Amino acid sequence: MTTLQTMDLSYPASTEPFRAEVRAWLEAHLPQGWFDEGFSMTDAERTAFNESWIAQLFEGGWICASWPTEYGGKGLSIIEQVVATEEFARAGAPLRADFFGDTLVGPTILQWGTEEQKKEFLPGILQGTISWCQGFSEPNAGSDLAALKCQAVLDGDEWVINGQKVWTTQAQYADYMFLLARTDNDAPQHAGISYILVPMHQSGIEVRPITQIDGSAEFNEVFFTDARAPKDNVIGGVNNGWKVAMTTLGFERGASSTTGFRRFLKEWNEIVDAAKRRGVNTDAITRQELVKAWSDIKIMEINGYRSLTDALNGTKHTAMLNACNKMFWSESHRRTMELYIDLLGPEGQILTGSGFNESPISGHIQGSGGYPVSKLQSSFFFSRSETIWGGAAEIQRNIVAERALGLPKEPKVPQS
Repeated sequence: MTTLQTMDLSYPASTEPFRAEVRAWLEAHLPQGWFDEGFSMTDAERTAFNESWIAQLFEGGWICASWPTEYGGKGLSIIEQVVATEEFARAGAPLRADFFGDTLVGPTILQWGTEEQKKEFLPGILQGTISWCQGFSEPNAGSDLAALKCQAVLDGDEWVINGQKVWTTQAQYADYMFLLARTDNDAPQHAGISYILVPMHQSGIEVRPITQIDGSAEFNEVFFTDARAPKDNVIGGVNNGWKVAMTTLGFERGASSTTGFRRFLKEWNEIVDAAKRRGVNTDAITRQELVKAWSDIKIMEINGYRSLTDALNGTKHTAMLNACNKMFWSESHRRTMELYIDLLGPEGQILTGSGFNESPISGHIQGSGGYPVSKLQSSFFFSRSETIWGGAAEIQRNIVAERALGLPKEPKVPQS
């Protein structure tokens, strides 16, 4: 009989030595005074820290630490990964912001790639010498991803790719795209798709940034006209791309399950400070809305532990939990940021930032000198997209309705 590992709001005593090890490393390598109240750095000090910190993370083995040791990681267990991420978050110490390489395509290659593919691509991800973007969504295949039409046709030892992707984050910076393309038009919709690693620096690829209201252009349209990729750059086998892509989306939706709430809690505290500054913190309705937002954040924290428990137990409820969690946190965050703008009143329309803020997801700059949003104003804009990327809230509701509640599938719209 298998004994399930249960998880509450505490951790097994066996994790404490590793937690102490992570904490000690952070205390030894972060700048002196980092943990002191009111600590700050000049712009020059911050620049110097950012330049040296990645090297320290790499030397300490904290970049891709969950990877097996033979591929450059520490081989951390699930619970050790969580403990390490929690300690970095608690210390306010940044991990490398290579979301697409470290969190998405790297683990996907580890699970599905051949030894040759692992040897070719994993060192570049680990060392930060290859940057990546994700080529999934298309103009008419976003939430219904299986409807994608981007084509890849084999021509000798290369795939010839034609089509379009949209909302492609960091495409203008990327060296490679992990792309979903249709490789068999006669196969069922989900069965004729392949997952291909495509070099971005070639004449057959055009990247057009999509400028947002805050002046940022993190998203892009990408056009492929006879672009090429090596035949051996298919991950997981030809026409098996849907299964491989679901693995990638699992990493996207399940990452940092017990630490994601911290970003929202930090924002909530800043919103409370803004309410106090404006003298509206004593207003009964405002206080009630702030309490609702705080309650949502606590639910996110508890849901994170539920996801962790599922992973530790191997009970395979992760897909359902991720659908519920993603739908909940994205809609909750949007409401909280709307509350922030509401409580500011007309002041919320005054641009008080530098216009050069880091993206909550990728670490890239958003905003511009001509539209200098503050960090919270930037987060307000970004929260509008959070209910869409990674699976729209409407799609998450369908997943829960069909797979958990047993309701019939939503009728398909007839194709003309």
